[in-house]
Amino acid sequence: MTSDDCGTGPPEPDSGTEPSEPDSGTEPSESGADWPVTLRGVTESVVTTRGPNDRWNVAALGLHSGDPVTARTYGQTRTYRNFADRGGGYVQFTRDPVDFVEAALAVREVDDPVLPSADAWVRVTVERREERVEGDTQIVTWALAPVESTVERETVPTTNRGYYAVIEATVAASRLDVAGYDTAMLRERLAYFESVVETCGGERERAAFDRLDELVDWRA
Repeated sequence: MTSDDCGTGPPEPDSGTEPSEPDSGTEPSESGADWPVTLRGVTESVVTTRGPNDRWNVAALGLHSGDPVTARTYGQTRTYRNFADRGGGYVQFTRDPVDFVEAALAVREVDDPVLPSADAWVRVTVERREERVEGDTQIVTWALAPVESTVERETVPTTNRGYYAVIEATVAASRLDVAGYDTAMLRERLAYFESVVETCGGERERAAFDRLDELVDWRA
């Protein structure tokens, strides 16, 4: 993984992403299903994949726009193993910052594949497209094909800096123990994101950062 990655990084619970060229949207797959939202650049999502215990592992997943849409897993994560064993999962789009923190930083398993907070979801099949190794990390690129999708609710978009600060904080937190990243700089970023959440975030954003505090020992 390189220092200009866009998404959450290794290790567990799940994958990170590297930047890709922006795209105006996505094309329908051969199955005839389509993505329930327009994707551009790298879109952060939550994915659930079925594990060997028949429960659904929840993780963060960066979606790279294009034809096909792709995503990357870093290392032997649960998502990697479940993609390889099961061949798919449920990609979800949620505005809940607590769910996103849990997906990015915690080990979480649920009984149902679709989270209550999902505004839209798409069941996908995956195909391994490319594999490389950086340092000690295996990086696999998967092509994602939508099989069915549903929009649970339509919303009027709003901009809240606290929410986006939470998302960026999960990226910084996921890299704290990764070789090649400056720990001191990451801690400074987390302190800044915390201040943005305190100033601009609502109750749910503050709860999300509190959960990040519980999951990650980042304070110097």
